[in-house]
This record gives sequence, structure tokens and C-alpha cells, in this order.
Amino acid sequence: MRIAARSLLFSAPLLALALAACAPAPIYKNTANAIVATPAQVAQSPERYTGNRLIWGGRVVAVNNLADHSEIELLAYPLDSSQRPKANDTGNGRFIAVMPGYVEPLSYPPGALMTLSGTLNGSRSGKVGEASYVFPLVTVNESHVWSAEEMRKGHNNVHFGVGLGVGIR
Repeated sequence: MRIAARSLLFSAPLLALALAACAPAPIYKNTANAIVATPAQVAQSPERYTGNRLIWGGRVVAVNNLADHSEIELLAYPLDSSQRPKANDTGNGRFIAVMPGYVEPLSYPPGALMTLSGTLNGSRSGKVGEASYVFPLVTVNESHVWSAEEMRKGHNNVHFGVGLGVGIR
């Protein structure tokens, strides 16, 4: 019995490492002065964070094309270790991604999950329904819209536990 316990003790870390290796790497490199606050926190005092870099993600709410740039409103979600939005989590406020030129709204459909790298560039007052809202403005350097396959990638279907369970995905 001692040999079995000892081999389990040594194999458990290897199994954990193997499962972690399945997750995709982050798509953007974090920078030293990156904002770790959520959009809701930034909206409270945007001047404190203006000019800092960030990596945020969320669900596309709307796209607005203007004369010289486009704005994508997002409902923010925390990011996983691969920088994918955790859409089953609680939203962390809204923000506006400012992109140069025209963006095709079909490339950023409402409900799509997106991660971006950019710089906080102030805020703007607006409305969500009838409620007043302060939107942090992010000048986008890079952005990525996640496909359903990319969102599933790296999520293993192995679960440990005691008892009986049935799951359908």
C-alpha cells in the first residue's frame, strides 16, 4: 500500500502539470504599468488610470462606426489564464473600445466574446438604457474575437470527484 501511495504522491503533480499544459497561452504580453482594475473601478476615477496600458475582454454589446473611427461597446468580464473572457462570471462594468477607421459590424457581432490590448484614454458619460453611465475609453492596439472552438480549447472534460454524475455538453 505504501508503494501505491508514494506513486500517487509523485504522479499527482505530473497529472496537474499535464492538464495545465493543455490551456492555450495568453495572446497578449502583459506590461509593467498594465491596469489591473476592472472597467467599473476605472469608471469611478478614470483620470487616475488614463494613459496606462491594459488587457480587457468582454461581450460585444454594440458597434458604432463614426467618420474617422469606430467604437465597440463591451460588457467586461474577468479573463482566464489564456485571456479569454469568463462569460459565465459576473460582468465588471462596460467600456468602449476605440478603433481607427471603419470596422465591419459583422466581424464584431453582438454577443461575441473579445479580448483587446490597448491604452486607457479617459472616459465619456453616456447611458445604458435610461441609466446614466461612465464608459472608460480604450484606444485599441490589438483585438481578438474568440470563436466557439477557441473558447472550448484547453478546457478539459476530466473531472474528479466521489459519487455518480451525468453531464451533457
